[in-house]
Amino acid sequence: MKRLSVTAFAALCLTAGATYAQTNNDEAAQACQSTGLLALQEKSSAITDLVLDMETLAVSSADTKVENVAVKTVVMGDAYIARGGETGKPDRFVCLLGEEGKVLLTFFTAQ
Repeated sequence: MKRLSVTAFAALCLTAGATYAQTNNDEAAQACQSTGLLALQEKSSAITDLVLDMETLAVSSADTKVENVAVKTVVMGDAYIARGGETGKPDRFVCLLGEEGKVLLTFFTAQ
C-alpha cells in the first residue's frame, strides 16, 4: 500500500467513530498486535514481544477509503516493544484494518 498522506490520514480520523477497547479479547487489537509483532520481528530479531496498553487503546470504526483501499477500523494507542524480555518507554502506534479485519498497515512512532 502506498504511503498514507497526512491529508488522507486526517480525513480518515475525522470520519472514524471512536470506541474504546475494554478487554484483551478485542479482535481488532489482537490482529494489530500479532501483525505488528511479526512486522517488528522482521526488522529486528531482538524483539520478543509487543504489548498493547489497553488503557490507552482507541478502536474506531471507519467507513472510508485510502485511494481505492477500504478502511473499516482504526486502532491507536500505546505499545511496549520488548527486546530480550525487557520493555522500554511506550511507542505510539496506528493500525488500519480493512474488510474482514485484515490488517492493512501498522506503524509505530517513538514518543
